[in-house]
Amino acid sequence: MRVADFGPIDTPVVLFGGPYSNLAALEALSEVIGERPAICTGDVVAYGADPVETVNQMRAMGVHCIAGNCERQVAEGALDCGCGFDDGSACDLLSQGWYAYLAKNCDDDTVAWLADQPELGVFTQGDRRYAVVHGGMTAINRFIWPDSPVEVFLEEITALETRLGRIDGVVAGHSGIAFHRKVEGYQWINAGAIGLPPHDGRPETRYAVLSNGEAIIERLSYDHQRSRDAMEAAGLMQGYHQTMTTGIWPSEDVLPVSLRR
Repeated sequence: MRVADFGPIDTPVVLFGGPYSNLAALEALSEVIGERPAICTGDVVAYGADPVETVNQMRAMGVHCIAGNCERQVAEGALDCGCGFDDGSACDLLSQGWYAYLAKNCDDDTVAWLADQPELGVFTQGDRRYAVVHGGMTAINRFIWPDSPVEVFLEEITALETRLGRIDGVVAGHSGIAFHRKVEGYQWINAGAIGLPPHDGRPETRYAVLSNGEAIIERLSYDHQRSRDAMEAAGLMQGYHQTMTTGIWPSEDVLPVSLRR
């Protein structure tokens, strides 16, 4: 795994994940970020209608970014998204539509940028050192939820420290659910996804701000109807287009029981 050192960041830093080819959401987040530093946990491209434009916006913003499973799969010319969904689950079946669109619509320059993203990042804020990972160190597409067992977090932290040395916290993504959990003195911050709402019945998505060791989860309001319209115009109507406005996933079966409606 390639590691990018994002250096010391001694001001509040915006943490986000999962732009998911949702250009309207990323443009809105760019306004929120302003002059602050920002770090993305990957999956810049996925469900939405504008993969190339979203990558171009990321490049223009100049934020730090690591690779998600979608970056890796597209860059390698893989036949599926590699998200780690169970075979036969709604996510597994629905991904066959959006991933085919994604792979077809990424030009060579976009694929090259996706392939260039590192798998891991590190940075410091004050006296705390953080690792940045997509799903987990043991698997890029590992789903870790707010109520996952302590042992799951400790397994990943141990694996990260074996590779990176001492850390005080982890910034992660992949699951699409933002949360902040403290585990035996470590912080685990999932910054959520800006490209898809977290199955809570509202169209707003999520990002986080880390300052002085405290992570605050924030809502991102943006023109979600524009994103839905773009998906419909592109023929991406497997169900996630409705999520943009309803805030409900068509793939609830991928979630642990505790997070289902």
